[in-house]
Amino acid sequence: MTHTGFVRGIVSRATAVLCVCAAVLCPSVSAQDVLRSVNPFIGTGAHGHTFPGATVPFGMVQLSPDTRVEGWDACGGYHHSDSTILGFSHTHLSGTGVPDYGDVLVLPVAAGTALVPPGGAKPGGGTRAAFRHEDERATPGYYDVTFRDTRVRAELSATLRTGFHRYTFPRGSAAALLVDLQHGLGPDRARGCEFRLVSDTEAVGLRRSAGWAKDQQVFFVMRFSRPVVAAVMTDFEHESDTRALTAEKGLRARLEFRAADGAPLLVKVALSGVDVDGARKNLEAENPGWDFNATREAAAAAWRKELRKIEITGGSETQRAVFYTALYHSMVAPNVWSDIDGRYRGMDGKVYTAEGWTMYTVFSLWDTFRALHPLLSIIDRARTRDFVRSMVAKGREARVLPVWELAANETWCMIGYHSVPVIVDAAMKGITDFDMQTALALMKQGATADRFGLRSYNRYGFIPGDDEGESVSKTLEYAYDDWCISAFAQSLGFEKDAAEYARRAQGWKHLFDPGTGFMRPRINGGWAAPFDPSAVTNHYTEANPWQYSFFVPQDVDGLIRAFGGDAAFVRKLDTLFTTASSLAGREQSDITGMIGQYAQGNEPSHHAAYLYAYAGEPRRTQQLARKIMDSLFHNTPEGICGNDDCGQMSAWYVMSALGVYQVCPGRTEYVLGSPLFPEARINLENGRTFTMRMESKNHVVRRRTLNGQEYAQWYLDHAAIEAGGTFVCSDAGNDDEGLAAPRATRPHSSMQNDALIAPAIVASAASFRDSLSVTVANYSDGAELLVATVENPGPADYTPYRGPITLRSDAVISAYTQKDGRRSGVVRGVFTRHVPAGTVRINTPYQAHYAAGGDQALVDGVRGRADFRLGGWQGWEENDLDVTLDLGARAVITAVGLSCVQDHNAWIFFPRSVTFAFSTDGVHFNNERTVMNTVPEEKEGALMKIFEMSGTVGARYVRVTAKNVGRCPAWHKGAGGKAWIFADEIIISKRKQ
Repeated sequence: MTHTGFVRGIVSRATAVLCVCAAVLCPSVSAQDVLRSVNPFIGTGAHGHTFPGATVPFGMVQLSPDTRVEGWDACGGYHHSDSTILGFSHTHLSGTGVPDYGDVLVLPVAAGTALVPPGGAKPGGGTRAAFRHEDERATPGYYDVTFRDTRVRAELSATLRTGFHRYTFPRGSAAALLVDLQHGLGPDRARGCEFRLVSDTEAVGLRRSAGWAKDQQVFFVMRFSRPVVAAVMTDFEHESDTRALTAEKGLRARLEFRAADGAPLLVKVALSGVDVDGARKNLEAENPGWDFNATREAAAAAWRKELRKIEITGGSETQRAVFYTALYHSMVAPNVWSDIDGRYRGMDGKVYTAEGWTMYTVFSLWDTFRALHPLLSIIDRARTRDFVRSMVAKGREARVLPVWELAANETWCMIGYHSVPVIVDAAMKGITDFDMQTALALMKQGATADRFGLRSYNRYGFIPGDDEGESVSKTLEYAYDDWCISAFAQSLGFEKDAAEYARRAQGWKHLFDPGTGFMRPRINGGWAAPFDPSAVTNHYTEANPWQYSFFVPQDVDGLIRAFGGDAAFVRKLDTLFTTASSLAGREQSDITGMIGQYAQGNEPSHHAAYLYAYAGEPRRTQQLARKIMDSLFHNTPEGICGNDDCGQMSAWYVMSALGVYQVCPGRTEYVLGSPLFPEARINLENGRTFTMRMESKNHVVRRRTLNGQEYAQWYLDHAAIEAGGTFVCSDAGNDDEGLAAPRATRPHSSMQNDALIAPAIVASAASFRDSLSVTVANYSDGAELLVATVENPGPADYTPYRGPITLRSDAVISAYTQKDGRRSGVVRGVFTRHVPAGTVRINTPYQAHYAAGGDQALVDGVRGRADFRLGGWQGWEENDLDVTLDLGARAVITAVGLSCVQDHNAWIFFPRSVTFAFSTDGVHFNNERTVMNTVPEEKEGALMKIFEMSGTVGARYVRVTAKNVGRCPAWHKGAGGKAWIFADEIIISKRKQ
């Protein structure tokens, strides 16, 4: 699909990108109105997952059309490829990778419209209204569409806690509304709903649901500008004209109103997470009247105020549209959670009051700690303070700081404990009006908890890949978070804590493999093999080794040394951006926006272009930041190259367009890039302004001045921005200037370098037949390497390593390094002497990234665990498993089985059946025995099962076939997606013929 640019700052009606020209809709608006440069449809196509509806900055209400409820692209409720609308719901997530919300759906319909159309009892199965994009408009705080068939015009606006609807029906038509409390997005399912007409013009109710947020409560008050003359409700079993209904699994209501000669029907809906009284107070405080235009203009004014915090000049219309839409999307979330009286529902389900501050929700912290929160720490310090207070309050209520919090629920989505860098970064920038000692206590509590691999991390200094999934990513991100804790503790004078977490922050060093130059998983005391840096595996979070090997923001200088110095580091970065973009391993839809193996469409790569400056090559940072901005962000529905993730993708663009990026939140340095606009003026809350000027015609920055004085550094400190002034970038100077930066001018991120790196126990396999040679590698210069070969060694069992160890029986090898009274963590390898039942011939290939031990994995004696991510399993995607076992000689087989795992949350199902067939020549098979699966596909959890037959059969060859379910069933969240079979061993009992 192609699209033309803005006409007077707005996308042309001739294209599918449709946005309101504010100057036409509101003649009083100046021709220079910033709202004209915002296109809310950017990101509603492809996988951006944004929504186009009405909201105000950080508002509780996001009133927007829902066009679908199922599938990954239903995360925002709306997808630009759709042509029908289910209705307008009041809560939406912006750019997430998991769907939820979609509460309190309203759709204008003709009187008498069926409450439950044929086949429409499930969420998403209600009435649909057709529309065309040329009949659709959006601008910040306002949405407008006219339906094709009914010709009803729907207009939406919002305040912080209320949504405002204006429906204009054709003259003479009776007006009706469908209110759907069953409707929810993705896995969100109603689990208790109430709807009650308390008068002819007011309804109240509750939608309680379970989805990504396990227990979300939305109370509402709904008021109408005309009396309800008829009401019908259903709980999907009965219809009734009662004025009140309570239903466990959702309900729908049809409300009918008299025709009013074309006068619009107005509907106001206020929300609360506390109770109906809170919703009513919100409505009366924020939206007491019936002036839709005034509400719309107030929403526009709120957006003007926020967006004018950054005023840009120059650039093309497309660049301005992309920039201001990105800034707009950076101000959609987090969302207000407390009511007008300060009350809010806490993480423990209790009601609290935020006195003198505002509670927020929707903290997508794995994403937003990187650029969104640093951006807001510059332009919105007051809200940043409340974000921090919100996190600390949630930590007190839940006894853990938020990880991915949604509507007072911890979803435990993604990894790390990234409330920490947001809190620490705010504190380091002078935002300290919160309980810092409680914050530190909660940080330490989260870092020492027994979950998500932290026990192994605390024991070894890193997470072994056979202890926990996503082990590399978790180790790297825990290490960064721990550095933040150390810095915070240091600032508060807690020296012991500072030293302890600084030690932990060096954990990344255990996973840097100098042999390959990548962050590599540790398995069975050594390195995971086979190893492909382009492969997406379960050792990494939504990424591969290329994308995670540069994530050491707390010690970039140490990372450069690990790579071999500046030149080697620059070569590695160059290869990141220039190598082939093809991915191996499992499919990962988040990895998009590829430049080489750099993936702008997902967060782990976001800082990578700015690392050149640390190695003295700021020009490469400038070139690549420009390339990413120009090639991967566009003024189209597909204009965001990946999930916007609550504004993180957009905030990356805003920061990069300003010419700065904070590689390491918690340090107050912003690395300089290449400013996109001739001038960008940041209007600070302290009344000062900071102006970035770009006077280079070729985008290359050589000379810098700050307030007229020569400026040597290739970074800016936050204090310089807060002080106000003018920073000028130009290309004046010699050609060689700006190509290599002296060390004193570079940004720096370094820390103590005293960690002893854990050794690696290296062997060709964990299982062997006759003998096995094992070596132990020492990566710590000058350190002594000690090994033990007993299962539970004591101090006396360790002796200095003298060379390869030859094993001829089962063994456990442990090793560590020591130097100057310090020692590394202990690594441990378990090796098993195993005589396989035979050799395996693979008839249908397994997926290379789920190879376990290779072609003989099904007879190597190494068993997988219930967590499939820890290895040991071979995987077949969509295809049947089909292998032949050669016993080497004819034998009497008394039993044979195939061990499998099921975890439908990972698209892995038990085979429908397993068939065993037998042969003496390997060609002609007979005596088939089939074992059917009896475990329900929808059974929750990680389940293990051996499909086994018994009975005496004489044969040399056994053919094992397992029937794949093929595609995920209709009830599954990945309905229609390819299903997997995972197997780890053929178990056979036999005796010689």
